[in-house]
Amino acid sequence: MSLNELYRGVILDHYRAPRHHEHLAAPDGSAEGKNPLCGDEVTVEVKVEDGAVTEIGAVGVGCSISQASASMMTEAIVGKSRPEIDDIVHKFKVMMTIEDSDEDVVDPDRPGAALGDLEALQGVRKFPVRIKCADLPWITLEQALEDLE
Repeated sequence: MSLNELYRGVILDHYRAPRHHEHLAAPDGSAEGKNPLCGDEVTVEVKVEDGAVTEIGAVGVGCSISQASASMMTEAIVGKSRPEIDDIVHKFKVMMTIEDSDEDVVDPDRPGAALGDLEALQGVRKFPVRIKCADLPWITLEQALEDLE
């Protein structure tokens, strides 16, 4: 099995069986994100205790990329503090070429080492119009975290 096939399988798994695909009762922060160009929609809700995200829900409709990205994002974020989340968001955006950086966030010798399942989305970079699909949940997460402040 090639790395591309493995990544495709990870994306399909998260699309078909999304993690944390639920609305939260009384979230501390929430935001809705929409991409009117392709119809992707996502709502991200978070609960925070002692500075860490204890629960997260991401519910939406759209393409496999946006929905898989939301699922992977929730797995990466739950249990993390704001500085840890900011670091993960930055690394994701660097990997997707949304943000510039001199750091190498993807270890070619150990696929999945730096960002886990999220590294499956790096192939999306070959299709610039789809980068917005992958980034929508992350933008919405940032807005939900700003809603806390």
